Amino acid sequence: MKFPEPLVEGRLIRRYKRFLADVQLMDGSEVTAHCPNTGSMLGCKPDGARVWLSQSDNPKRKLKYTWELVETAPGEFACINTARPNSQAREAIEAGRVRELAGYSQCRAEVRYGEEKSRIDLLLSGHDSAPDAWVEVKNVTLAENGNGYFPDAVTTRGQKHLRELMGQVANGDRAVLFFLVNHTGINTVRPADHIDPAYGNLLREACAAGVEVLAYRASLAGEGGSPSGSLSLGEPVEVILAP
Repeated sequence: MKFPEPLVEGRLIRRYKRFLADVQLMDGSEVTAHCPNTGSMLGCKPDGARVWLSQSDNPKRKLKYTWELVETAPGEFACINTARPNSQAREAIEAGRVRELAGYSQCRAEVRYGEEKSRIDLLLSGHDSAPDAWVEVKNVTLAENGNGYFPDAVTTRGQKHLRELMGQVANGDRAVLFFLVNHTGINTVRPADHIDPAYGNLLREACAAGVEVLAYRASLAGEGGSPSGSLSLGEPVEVILAP
């Protein structure tokens, strides 16, 4: 998937109140942009970082700009907009670019399921020889020395999703945790035991119970030291579960 319009470059001044970010644009003007990320954004909001914003001309919107991308280190880019990963994953799956999830004729989003009353990101059905696949998508942007870690903060919600996925395996369906790597500096994905050890332990328990874990990287890097403006998925990324 691509952004509908060219992104606007600027420099990050600060992120605050979770949903707001002040940005200095290239012409020197300052704007307040919507920050579509409720997480800690650990490693994705360095002072003065180059950032890229999408813009909307909808007069009903309070804020014209939305923060989309950030340069976390020279030549390394991350997509911080957590509204993007589900669409990225769905597009790739429906196009047959995720080999492990090929062959399904139907894909539905936000389907209610589970004993804890969750909504699954993607439900795949209509395969000739495989059961339905319940796919939970997670955005991975925390990079440390080439390793990607999830989560970037303690997540009771993420733990709930793992329990729900295990329940679907017990029901005879497939359950898939899909790590969407939205950071060009990440070469492997690992559970962040140093941040949320309970999540890491539960993830390993889920895998032992039959939950599948996949990771694919988005193609963010462009030419000339700028991002490409494309969020298409590329090659798979190795997942390392050992603590």
